[in-house]
Amino acid sequence: MKKFFSFAVVALAAVSMFSFASCKPAEKQIGLQLYSVNQDMKDVDASLAKVAAAGYNVVETLRSPECFGLPAADFKALCDKHGLKIVSTHHSIGMDPEKEAEIMEQWKEVFKGLNVMGAKYCVIPSFKLGETIEDLKAVCDYFNKVGALAKEYGLKLGYHNHAFEYEVVDGQVKWEYMIENTDPESVFFQMDVYWTTKGGKNPVDYLKKYPERIKMLHIKDDLVIGDSGKIDFEAIFKQFYANGYSDFVVEQEMPRGPKDETKEQRFARMWEGVAKSAAYLENAKFVKKK
Repeated sequence: MKKFFSFAVVALAAVSMFSFASCKPAEKQIGLQLYSVNQDMKDVDASLAKVAAAGYNVVETLRSPECFGLPAADFKALCDKHGLKIVSTHHSIGMDPEKEAEIMEQWKEVFKGLNVMGAKYCVIPSFKLGETIEDLKAVCDYFNKVGALAKEYGLKLGYHNHAFEYEVVDGQVKWEYMIENTDPESVFFQMDVYWTTKGGKNPVDYLKKYPERIKMLHIKDDLVIGDSGKIDFEAIFKQFYANGYSDFVVEQEMPRGPKDETKEQRFARMWEGVAKSAAYLENAKFVKKK
């Protein structure tokens, strides 16, 4: 009974938050990376309704040309139904010089799907970078080729970091080498401010150092944005806006709950987290209105 009551309270709080958000139109453009709720996307229509009710009006999805088992056009129709604009996707295809032509054909299908969805970015979420400068150079060359192809479809190719990109190889920080050895006309960078901080770096320093290359942000915290106090989101947003950019999405990674936590309780905690993050950004004076 105690366990059921605990779940009921959490679920009720989450539902109340959705109801409140749905009654008040968002004054800001606030995006969500759908990986944040990937565990509860079996009913895509219902889950996208929850995303909108939680306070989001922009989404970054996973994969293309199919999203959560739906063709690009059908997925876009559901996003349109719930007032969600698709800004980008996370998608990766490994490199293989012996299969380059085949791989480029696969990328073409990805980009065609993104055109159907109306997205403007395609972001590689992670990549095997290797352990030498020669390895990194090969990756950069590959990104340049894929980025040049993306341009033909009116898209921008990006790369999303974790913490390992801040490792040093041959005296150079991997992420910095990648920025300095990819074509600015073909490749941009989506900085995940949480992983940059985890990697021992200051996101604001990089926004100042590479103002033209970081065109999108992943806004992330331990769970709810702003709760940990570890990341200076105000300084990050101010510098990002000063650089002339404004596209960002929240990404939430769920920490483990109690050992006896049920799937329903975990889902309630997940949805409550994304709703609280949206509310934090909606109320933050340093986040610009539409």
